[in-house]
Amino acid sequence: MGMVKEFKEFAMRGSVIDLAVGVVIGGAFGKIVTSLVDDLIMPPLGYITGGMDFSNMKITLAEANEATGAAEVAIQYGNFINVIIQFFIIALCIFMVIKGVNSLKRKEEAVEEAAGPSNEEVLLTEIRDLLKNK
Repeated sequence: MGMVKEFKEFAMRGSVIDLAVGVVIGGAFGKIVTSLVDDLIMPPLGYITGGMDFSNMKITLAEANEATGAAEVAIQYGNFINVIIQFFIIALCIFMVIKGVNSLKRKEEAVEEAAGPSNEEVLLTEIRDLLKNK
C-alpha cells in the first residue's frame, strides 16, 4: 500500500506532468515539422534541383532478386537529408522561441528597473539609515 501512495505522489508532481505535456506537444510539433519539410520545403527544392526527390535517393548495394526472394540492400541517404533538414528547421524554431522569451524577460526586467524601488526596499533603506545614524 505504501508503494502505491509513493507512486501516486511521484506521478502527480508538477514536473512529471509538465514533462508529459512537453512530450505530447513535442510529438505533435514533430509531425508539423515533418509535414512542413515533406509537403512545403522539399517540393520547391526538388523543382529547383530539376525534379530531384531526396526521399527516394539511395545507393543500391545489392538488387532485389525475385528468384531467391532476396530484398534490395540499399543505403537510403535521401531520407537522411530530409531528417537533417527537419533538424535544422526544429533548431531554428526553438531558437526563435527562446529568443522571443529572452526578449520578453529583458523587457520585464527593464520595466521593473524603471519602476524604482519597492515600498519594502524604501522601508529597509530608511531602517538602515536610522541604524547608521545611531
